[in-house]
Amino acid sequence: MRDPVVLLFGTLLVRQVLGEHGMAHFSDKDKNKGKDYCIFFNSQWARLPQDLNKASRLQIHDLTGSVLCSSSEVPEGGFTNRVPMVLRGNCTFYEKVRLAQINGAKGLLIVSKEKLTPPAGNKTQYEEIDIPVALLSYSDMLDISKTFGKGGQVAMYAPNEPVLDYNMVIIFLMAVGTVAVGSYWAGSRDINKRYMKHKRDDGAEKQEEETVDVTPIMICVFVVMCCSMLVLLYYFYDQLVYVIIGIFCLAASIGLYSCLCPLVRRIPFGKCRIPENSLPYCHKRPQVRMLLLSVFCVSVSVVWGVFRNEDQWAWMLQDALGIAFCLYMLKTIRLPTFKACTLLLVVLFVYDVFFVFITPRFTKSGESIMVEVAAGPSNSSTHEKLPMVLKVPRLNSSPLALCDRPFSLLGFGDILVPGLLVAYCHRFDIVMHSSQVYFVACTIAYGIGLLITFVALAMMQTGQPALLYLVPCTLLTSLAVALWRRELHMFWTGSGFVKDVPQPPVALAPINCTQTPEQPSEEALSNPELQHAAVSNQTEDPPPLQEAAPPKDAGSPSE
Repeated sequence: MRDPVVLLFGTLLVRQVLGEHGMAHFSDKDKNKGKDYCIFFNSQWARLPQDLNKASRLQIHDLTGSVLCSSSEVPEGGFTNRVPMVLRGNCTFYEKVRLAQINGAKGLLIVSKEKLTPPAGNKTQYEEIDIPVALLSYSDMLDISKTFGKGGQVAMYAPNEPVLDYNMVIIFLMAVGTVAVGSYWAGSRDINKRYMKHKRDDGAEKQEEETVDVTPIMICVFVVMCCSMLVLLYYFYDQLVYVIIGIFCLAASIGLYSCLCPLVRRIPFGKCRIPENSLPYCHKRPQVRMLLLSVFCVSVSVVWGVFRNEDQWAWMLQDALGIAFCLYMLKTIRLPTFKACTLLLVVLFVYDVFFVFITPRFTKSGESIMVEVAAGPSNSSTHEKLPMVLKVPRLNSSPLALCDRPFSLLGFGDILVPGLLVAYCHRFDIVMHSSQVYFVACTIAYGIGLLITFVALAMMQTGQPALLYLVPCTLLTSLAVALWRRELHMFWTGSGFVKDVPQPPVALAPINCTQTPEQPSEEALSNPELQHAAVSNQTEDPPPLQEAAPPKDAGSPSE
């Protein structure tokens, strides 16, 4: 499936209708040690200060054995100048906070085992209540009890979060760099495959992987599979997430092998082959260096699979495997015409917008299916995340990083889909000798589209489908370049433009001449200098690549 975008850029504060993330700073009586915990509060009940130093430190009253839904659960003496901490229960938030306020509480912490949702009420209730009320996760409550016991203090505050995080720069560089390198590699490899077949050696291992030309039928099947897999993940996330993780490990190891293979072939060691055997892969007797490379790539994927939830360093391994996978896909999958590029990008454009903006109308929670699947459902028992993203941890020091948003994410689909168009542009440049104008323009357009996505995300404060901005930028830019160069028909169909490429000179023999081009004349045989010239002409190197045009009936730059 194609994972979303920047959809889930965890660096931004995604505000819901009535809820905001804040912090609850717990400390002991002596204030020697303190720790922040994420809370979810409603600013319409009461606003919180932005600075911890301006927040009131109040005594916690641990009442987590009660839900505080009736006055009988209020202890003797009430909650004077304290903050009760109670379980969620079945009564409304208003009933809880009203009981707490009339009994002298200065705030209320509600412990929830479910997803943190903003405590809501009507306008009259908001005007009646003037103490802050916030939700705290059950796991944080257990840690608080273990760390601070029954006599801790709490100060609730809501710090401002930076609109953008510096890790967006790293995400941007990784995405644009992967598209540029993968597309350039795909175009160069395709041309080398067409014109340099006679230079291949070292048997089957020296040959490159086969490419796959995408047809309209394949595009339709692919989109249907994407929709089906996304819906299945929405309903059966806990069962299918491990399937996706396994597929990623396999695909990432293949991609890493493909990327490192050209480098390993330059190593002068390990060229000997393994002995005869009947093993599934080794019966072809691969070189030792290739076999060791295979073991290394599989080992890297296995290490990531085992330690994938180690937030300190596993993200770097995931990004490396993800980039290798994207490079492999860009040089393996090939769009033969601009018509196919347009069809693929437009269909996925509609797919992205539909599952982000339209599906909230049909879900019970009001969340889009795309966001819910990419972030991992809140009710998931596995707490696993889909790996088909590039991720970079937050680089700012905002304490709101604790609120389950420690990473910025970018889905592979937002690299691969526009990247296939950029790769087509590079192949077209090479065949038309256009000094890479299509390739450079489309790569720049991709970078601009990604920047527009970041800006839209910052301004709208909600998840955005990146293809909403990437598809128009890349498609319209490449179309404008084709119009400017008056090559739209050739660029659109992917065929016919090779007819205008200069053909190499062809030597024709006279009509009634009995002498063939391979037979030198008697004068040449008798003259040593002419004889040497004839031999030189016969052993001359083939014409350079730019003059060796393909036959006129060649269908497209990708064939």
